[in-house]
Amino acid sequence: MNPKLVLFDLDGTLLNTIADLSEAVNHALKLRDLPQHSLEEITKMVGHGVRNLIMQALPAELRDDTATVDAVLADFTDYYFAHIDVYTQPYPGIPELIATLHSHGVLLAIASNKFQAGTEYLIKEFFLGIPFVAVLGNRPGFPLKPDPEIVGEVLRKAGVNREEAVMVGDSPTDMRTAANGGIRGVAVGWGYRDMREIEGITVVETAKELQKLLLP
Repeated sequence: MNPKLVLFDLDGTLLNTIADLSEAVNHALKLRDLPQHSLEEITKMVGHGVRNLIMQALPAELRDDTATVDAVLADFTDYYFAHIDVYTQPYPGIPELIATLHSHGVLLAIASNKFQAGTEYLIKEFFLGIPFVAVLGNRPGFPLKPDPEIVGEVLRKAGVNREEAVMVGDSPTDMRTAANGGIRGVAVGWGYRDMREIEGITVVETAKELQKLLLP
């Protein structure tokens, strides 16, 4: 494959963040004596931005109540940012993969639906010293994936053509983002969605396998 640029999703692809996300969601719900969710349930809710996560976590009758959604989201964000790396860790082999790609001159970028401040914090926490050409998350005024705008923004920052770029992610949203942006997509098998049953995509099961695909 040998791309010049690799765009990585963050949650479920580079980092296992679900335990900290789950703790924060349930904390915000518990403050209001609302029903809480299992780790498995919250895993199915993530990937479309934190506001969408909170709306799904709320009882159905409260999801259209903007004031409630705003308040729960604020409590979630405060708690999550204060406890963002209690349980979060890179998936096996990921730090070594990132370092190897960088050492081979591959440009690296983050394209996430996680809120921007959280995205930046975790990249600095776990990948300090890696000069990502872009670290992009959920920002006001910018559409979420699978809108291809984030792909175009990264390509412009990197100065790389579409055919020279690959997106790596753990969800159908990531693969749609790649397709919508006109770049290749590779799915990982260790994330929050089971990608093995989706036809027509490349799925890798380990960081070593991903390295061999990207650096043949």
